[in-house]
Amino acid sequence: MRQLLLLLITSAIACAHVGSPDVFYEGNAGPYRLLVTIRPPVVIPGVAEVEVRTTSSDVRDVRVVPLLLKGPGAKFAPTPDIAQRSKDDPQFYTGSLWMMGVGSWQVRVRVDGAQGAGEMSVPVPALAMRTSTMQKGLGAGLFGLMLFLVVGIVSIVGAGVREAQLEPGVEPAAKNRRRAGIIMAVTLVLVCGAVYLSNKWWNSEATNYARNIYKPVEMSATVEPGGRLVLHLQDAGIILRFNKLDDLLPDHGHLMHMYVMSAPSMDRVWHLHPDQTEPGTFQMNLPAMPAGRYRLFADIVHASGIPETGTTEIEIPQIAPGSPPGPDDAAGAGAPVGLTDFNRTVSPLADGYRMVWVRGSTPLKTRRADLFRFRVEDANGTPAGDMELYMGMPGHAAFVRDDFQVFAHVHPSGSAPMPALTIAQAQVGGGDAGMQAMHAMHAMGMPAEVSFPYGFPQPGAYRIFVQVKRAGKVETGIFDMRVE
Repeated sequence: MRQLLLLLITSAIACAHVGSPDVFYEGNAGPYRLLVTIRPPVVIPGVAEVEVRTTSSDVRDVRVVPLLLKGPGAKFAPTPDIAQRSKDDPQFYTGSLWMMGVGSWQVRVRVDGAQGAGEMSVPVPALAMRTSTMQKGLGAGLFGLMLFLVVGIVSIVGAGVREAQLEPGVEPAAKNRRRAGIIMAVTLVLVCGAVYLSNKWWNSEATNYARNIYKPVEMSATVEPGGRLVLHLQDAGIILRFNKLDDLLPDHGHLMHMYVMSAPSMDRVWHLHPDQTEPGTFQMNLPAMPAGRYRLFADIVHASGIPETGTTEIEIPQIAPGSPPGPDDAAGAGAPVGLTDFNRTVSPLADGYRMVWVRGSTPLKTRRADLFRFRVEDANGTPAGDMELYMGMPGHAAFVRDDFQVFAHVHPSGSAPMPALTIAQAQVGGGDAGMQAMHAMHAMGMPAEVSFPYGFPQPGAYRIFVQVKRAGKVETGIFDMRVE
């Protein structure tokens, strides 16, 4: 009976990132600019928490609804729920949505206000991660209640057989008592059998459910002579087959985005893009690297829209001179995390330029979405005028806790992968509007500032690697923070 109740909850490793399960998205719903946070359900079926912040003060109504990302379920939306406006902040709304099945979902957000109506859609992976048995106290209480009900049923049946046909006040005869005892014994056997079979059925259902628990893709790495890195991804064996390896979609032109970080100092980082040689195998010639131990994080996206991050740690010999980096590859170097200055807001770049973290005075806290803004300027503080798109975006950022237990690759639009976001936005008439707007911005002149929406899942010390492209070269700014 200890497994009478099975709860499915998220683990420390999420499918999209590592230790960072929440989904963040900043974009436009028609004329309204929104920052959306979605916390995937802890039980499948389960409830997702949705937070919506609008920059407009003329919003009257926010409604949210869950749909599957693809297939017939994406076309027939149920009645949307009304998000509740905060009493303390009239531009902040919250809601709760049921996600009834495992897979790739989307949350559609509709806004009505003085400027008319607008709509956006945010992809959300809904996958159960691990199981947990019932709490002992609750189990003991339910077991006691079961005994009470069993005794009650047997007693009621016995009383009915013994006294139901007697006149009021008449004592039952020995024959009635004997018959009642036999029926009570039979009833007890039947009730105990029903309880036993019910328990067997429930445990069977729990076992079947446990087989469908999501397991992240497994990754191993080796470095061949000459500095060639070989990555092997392996299906972790989930029955639902979400992480098969022959269905990958390109994200910003690459099937894999890999961050390589020196461990444990985190003072060196590379953003690289290995090529797939066959399903489950990626290879590339490494750039120049000093010998040492490195932590690898590799992002991929499946055709279902579900992203995964494979991770491993490897000893790399000295790579010299190394292969020339690809046009989208980037590298950065900074102080070891043990020597961090949490008050530093400037990171030096090439040619006397620098990246400035436009940081507010509010302390950073967990489970709260913020916009992290960074500006590129020259030594005199003049905003850079030669910014370019980096893989179709104003920039890329990686948020990493100093023990590598949290890793999130974030774009200016948020943490959702671009293939899933394209599928979701196409269903509300957005299509590639976001990308088109960025290319139009590039044609008119890129701004020197980039922002990333993100919220920290756990407290601790974090490092942010921010990568932008200026004057044809990808550069990396490095910043540190402590999260309460």
